[in-house]
Amino acid sequence: MASSDKTIDDSLYPIAVLIDELKNEDVQLRLNSIKKLSTIALALGEERTRSELIPFLTETIYDEDEVLLALADQLGNFTSLVGGPEYAMYLIPPLESLATVEETVVRDKAVESLRIVAAEHSAQDLEIHVVPTLQRLVSGDWFTSRTSACGLFSVCYPRVSQPVKAELRANFRKLCQDETPMVRRAAASKLGEFAKVVEIEYLKSDLIPNFVQLAQDDQDSVRLLAVEACVSIAQLLPQEDVEHLVLPTLRQCASDSSWRVRYMVAEKFVDLQKAVGPEITRVDLVPAFQYLLKDAEAEVRAAVATKVKDFCANLDKANQVHIIMTSILPYVRDLVSDPNPHVKSALASVIMGLSPMLGAYNTVEHLLPLFLIQLKDECPEVRLNIISNLDCVNDVIGIQQLSQSLLPAIVELAEDSKWRVRLAIIEYMPALAGQLGQEFFDQKLRGLCMGWLNDHVYAIREAATLNMKKLVEQFGAQWAEQAIIPMILVMSRNKNYLHRMTCLFCLNMLAEVCGTDITTKLLLPTVLLLASDPVSNVRFNVAKTLQKISPFLDSSVIDTQVKPTLEKLNADTDVDVKHFASEAIAAIAAVSTKRQV
Repeated sequence: MASSDKTIDDSLYPIAVLIDELKNEDVQLRLNSIKKLSTIALALGEERTRSELIPFLTETIYDEDEVLLALADQLGNFTSLVGGPEYAMYLIPPLESLATVEETVVRDKAVESLRIVAAEHSAQDLEIHVVPTLQRLVSGDWFTSRTSACGLFSVCYPRVSQPVKAELRANFRKLCQDETPMVRRAAASKLGEFAKVVEIEYLKSDLIPNFVQLAQDDQDSVRLLAVEACVSIAQLLPQEDVEHLVLPTLRQCASDSSWRVRYMVAEKFVDLQKAVGPEITRVDLVPAFQYLLKDAEAEVRAAVATKVKDFCANLDKANQVHIIMTSILPYVRDLVSDPNPHVKSALASVIMGLSPMLGAYNTVEHLLPLFLIQLKDECPEVRLNIISNLDCVNDVIGIQQLSQSLLPAIVELAEDSKWRVRLAIIEYMPALAGQLGQEFFDQKLRGLCMGWLNDHVYAIREAATLNMKKLVEQFGAQWAEQAIIPMILVMSRNKNYLHRMTCLFCLNMLAEVCGTDITTKLLLPTVLLLASDPVSNVRFNVAKTLQKISPFLDSSVIDTQVKPTLEKLNADTDVDVKHFASEAIAAIAAVSTKRQV
């Protein structure tokens, strides 16, 4: 008898622990117990999970949102634990309760799990168990249940009988006309996915009137969601139907009184263009695009500016150049000098992409003047976006033409009296060098880069040394050996000690990218020479440089050349020189100990 009691105790144990933990005051403990539900279900077995665990969970759904969210998530993967698809209906009651709670994230997760569970039902079970759940949610007193209902239509509709389909369409219409904006918003957000599963005749007769109504809603949050549905609907309809069923609403959205709705049209514009085809684009979307390009709201102009390249790329090839030149470029020209920096930056990130579409002549005549304006823009992002995309213009008009037109502007900026402007150009130089190639760089830009090393502003000299390192990473150590190291080494003999210091900073940077050979052969002798410099600032920077470049030197070179120099500096009369020399000696000793180990 005792052993049989023990078996009963063991079998009750998982559910007893769960009940205990779910009643605990500690939220974290309750949360952990929910996350272990699948383990508990496995211990109980399928039958007891159906008859005890699920009813218990359904009855005790009153908790913190965090716990409810975890429960909604868990139940979506519970079908196999209740006995497979033929028992999936047991999961509906707890999920239905969760789909009506106040917290949006919990409801959304419950609907997501309901969709998974509904898809696992057979067609017959779907009508018997899921459709009545959907209908209860649709007629719920609270808006929370009605918003959740919107997410279930597209899963149920394809697998139910014709009479039930008619009921579902009627229910969806009811939600589209609901008095609560939150419900209409939910219906608008699910209209596109529902449209994809409804037969074309009912799409025209039932759903499009709903779409038109939602697009004219008094709440802009509903209208902007109708724009997303517009893309899905346009993709499903033949061209002639798009023209009279969708376009009037689209035109109205593009000139909506709310900037948020117009912004959504701008965001979805290329998707809409692909959905409606070239003819409707030419007649209707081009004027709408123009309208948005001169919108009063900067956010809308910025959103549509990012679509300029893609919109033009998707135009009918036969009329592409003509439409861009006559209908798009005049508006783009105005945006180049837009008062808002975000708009100008958005345009600068895509405008170069028009070059391959318009060809060499139009690029030189019409686009290059715009690029020049953008290159001189006060906003650094605009300048960066132009410089970063020069390669696609280079491919169209060639390096010669590019250098004649844009290079003078870059040189002018590089020598600007405002040091921040010079600094910005230095930061773009590696990107520019990568796009223009080594030969062109050596001819036209190398002199500029060397000039910055002698700038009177420290921030410029510092940025110029980092620029050197990035250029060597781009063009290689061999290029550095021939093209820039000889010019940097000359600086070590300059009368101005600041130039000698800059030389050391450069050698610091270059050792990392030039490797042991070049560092030992070319860089080290100059560093050692400067150890006898009359200026103490130069001498202590020699100590710092030797510490920095020592990882790139062989131990024999360190022993015979670096250490004696540091010992000499450690006996210097200047206190700072001694300090940095002793630091370098200690650091090098630590590194060599590690090497030996």
